[in-house]
Amino acid sequence: RLHLVTWNVGTASPPPDVTSLLQLNSLGPTMDMYVIGLQEVNSRITNFLSDLAFDDPWSIFFMTVLSPLGYIKLSSVRMQGLLLLVFVKHVHLPFIRDIHTHYTRTGLYGYWGNKGGVTVRMSLYGHTICFINCHLPAHMENTEQRLDDFEKILEMQFEGENIPSTLDHDVLFWFGDLNFRIADYGIHFVRESINNKRYNLLWEKDQLNMAKKKEAFLQDFIEGPLQFKPTYKFDLYSDVYDTSEKKRKPAWTDRILWRVKNLCQHASKEGEISEEEQTISVTLNNYISHMSYGISDHKPVTGTFGLELKPLLSDPLVTLNPEGEWSAEHDVLISYSAVPEFPSSAWDWIGLFKVAFRHVNDYVTYSWVEDDEISSNKDSKQVYMSAAEIPDMGGEFLLCYYSNNLQSIVGISQPFQIQPNRTLIEKDLTQEENSWMRKPDNLESHDEF
Repeated sequence: RLHLVTWNVGTASPPPDVTSLLQLNSLGPTMDMYVIGLQEVNSRITNFLSDLAFDDPWSIFFMTVLSPLGYIKLSSVRMQGLLLLVFVKHVHLPFIRDIHTHYTRTGLYGYWGNKGGVTVRMSLYGHTICFINCHLPAHMENTEQRLDDFEKILEMQFEGENIPSTLDHDVLFWFGDLNFRIADYGIHFVRESINNKRYNLLWEKDQLNMAKKKEAFLQDFIEGPLQFKPTYKFDLYSDVYDTSEKKRKPAWTDRILWRVKNLCQHASKEGEISEEEQTISVTLNNYISHMSYGISDHKPVTGTFGLELKPLLSDPLVTLNPEGEWSAEHDVLISYSAVPEFPSSAWDWIGLFKVAFRHVNDYVTYSWVEDDEISSNKDSKQVYMSAAEIPDMGGEFLLCYYSNNLQSIVGISQPFQIQPNRTLIEKDLTQEENSWMRKPDNLESHDEF
């Protein structure tokens, strides 16, 4: 289950609550992956430079919301105001590989990053998935420029060997503030159609719908029905369309589309695709806007998808476990085993993480798999972790094996308990007793007062 968000946040700070945006109160099964594409994240030069050194406020905000629920930030890419974040449930981490990011500037002839696209691609259970978050040129008359820019974004190449081109991925999601407008009709007809919820009257004049009929490179992209109000342009903190002097015409600028490669390949063949050929399918479960959010002149749009995959990978590359009881009173051991074809490196490491960790660098401590190895045989290896590095207060933790060659977590343990340090607790209790023994003196001094 994939939940995809696109939102032009208009340089605003995060809202107080995103429960409905992320459908956290949904009665159905929880999401496996969140993909969040933002446009117009505050990119004033001081903000941008500090965000390059540290996580930006929006990334921190979504990590704070999602990490307690068992999601980690798998990847992110930022280009000035464009931000793309990918969060996944812990259980999927060993089956996600070959993660790469890219950005393409199109603003000011490619010299300025206020417009363009940011992309994350990966292998998910052996299937290639690509996400492109775009902010395309504004204004009614710039349809051709929007199409040209998107074609340029599609042509970008990831660095690395054997990585398919954008359109060669098994599934490609395209979303963002695409800025397509409603042509021909006047503002009064558009607003009247919206007020009467007769959105279908506007679909045929939507510039993206019109372009999909003419442009070959768009015809394989699928979109759900636009059964929600146009998401641009609203007065702030309201559901009232633009009342300024400009009175911008409403439009469905914020969109989510997708493309399944094997459907395109078989489209020319007669009949349905057989189940043997169909190794991955995408089902749109929900395509809606969220009118309650008013921090910008755009309303966020979400698409909830079911991805059905025949796993091409079913076993993790590395299996690892903590040995015996863990506490900070003694050094501890980790045992692990790798599949024969695993490309290990001297720079691989095993990290100790709190269960609600935020991202791969959020470890409590780590051991190098080669430097800290204490035993090895053909079936498994053992690595030690120093007692000095183990948290004294204990709690629930897990272990992750990070592959330097694959630049990703390739193995994850079940959660386990670390016992509190008894010596430390006894010391604290002794100090507490001593402080109680001193209290009568304090009371006497209060009596004198």
